[in-house]
This record gives sequence, C-alpha cells and structure tokens, in this order.
Amino acid sequence: MNRSVSIVVPVFNEADFIPRALPELVAEVTAAAPDAEILIVENGSTDGTAGVARSVSTEPPVRVISLPEPDYGAAMRHGFLASDGAWVVNFDIDYFSGEFLRTVLAQPDDVDLVIASKRAPGSKDRRSLLRRLATLVFNVLLRTILGSRVSDTHGMKGFRRGLVDEIAPKVLSTKDLFDTELVIRAERAGYRIVEVPVEVVERRAARSSLIKRVPRTIRGLFRIRRAISD
Repeated sequence: MNRSVSIVVPVFNEADFIPRALPELVAEVTAAAPDAEILIVENGSTDGTAGVARSVSTEPPVRVISLPEPDYGAAMRHGFLASDGAWVVNFDIDYFSGEFLRTVLAQPDDVDLVIASKRAPGSKDRRSLLRRLATLVFNVLLRTILGSRVSDTHGMKGFRRGLVDEIAPKVLSTKDLFDTELVIRAERAGYRIVEVPVEVVERRAARSSLIKRVPRTIRGLFRIRRAISD
C-alpha cells in the first residue's frame, strides 16, 4: 500500500458540472495529500459523463471507472473495493473539502472512521431549511430503527483501510444507503468512530427529490436492521 488516501466520487449525468468542479476537487485533494488517487465512478450516465471526466483530467491522480447501471451506492462500493489508499474518503462532485481530508489524515492510529457530521457541535449547515430538517429526521430514524449513536451517515467520511477490507464486502445496501450500512456495521463491530464539525455550503441546487427518497430510505433502514441482526 503506497498511497495515504484514495478519494471515491460517484457521479451520474454530470457532464455539464464536471468541467468546473473536477479541477477544483483535484486541486483541493492534491494540496492536502499529494500522493492521493481520485476514483471517479460514473454509473449509468447518458450524457457522456465518463468521457468528459477523462478529457478534463487524463493524468494521475484521477482514474475514471464506468459502471453500466445508475446506482450511487453500488458505485461507491465499487470504488471502495477498487481503491488502495491507507484511508478511503468519499466525496461528492459537489461536496468536498480539503480541510476535512487533512483532518482525516491527522487522526491517531486508533481512529478507524471519521464522519463530517452536519449535526456535530460547531457545524455550520447552510443548506435550505427543508434539507436540514431531513437530516434531523434521518438521524432520529437511525437511532430509533438501528439504535445508532452516530449523528450523521450521509456526506463526507474517511474510512481506515482495514475497516474497508473487512466491512465493505459485507454491505448489502446500494442506492442511498451503502455508506449508512457501512457506518452502522462498523459501529456494531466496535471500530472507533470520530465525528467532526463541518461547514456545508451547497455549490448548486439539490438534484434529488427528498419526497421520493423518504419511503425508500425507511424501507432500506429496516432491511439494514434485518441484515445486521442475522
């Protein structure tokens, strides 16, 4: 293992946004970790996203992977398992932070998972009221359905290599909940988790519908509870 960190970024139909966002992401990542690799995991796009990503940055540290079906969680899982960094960090193409990356790399050896929690003391969540409320409700569901003590599972996170190798292959969830199940399984397995504050500023308007995600998310959380109870 030669790299300090691998960055996994699932993307879907981002051909218009990548030319602006990817150079900024690369700059922030390489400033914080010059030996990092960035895995852009395109999944099921119909607008030429993969080709645009390759044309924007054709040299290391960017590697573009294409998957046939649109599935955010499956793309993240594929990227995690294809990575080789001592840490694996998940970013979105519109939500990333060099400061968070530095925080991850500065953790002591006994920390296995770092969560950029939008609900941690000191966080500044500048998203719309509706999206802040959705995060609160999701946290209540995590605690009620899964008995979790973490305050946030969506957004930026850093996972130690050993955790990824042990836990990621066991995760059954895809779509919106791959990373949630990964965090919950890590929590249940006794890995040490640290939550750090984050400033959340939307680089663009939200693309996904919260209304459509709610029923799917609730069903998914119950599936996770059944899976981890077996």
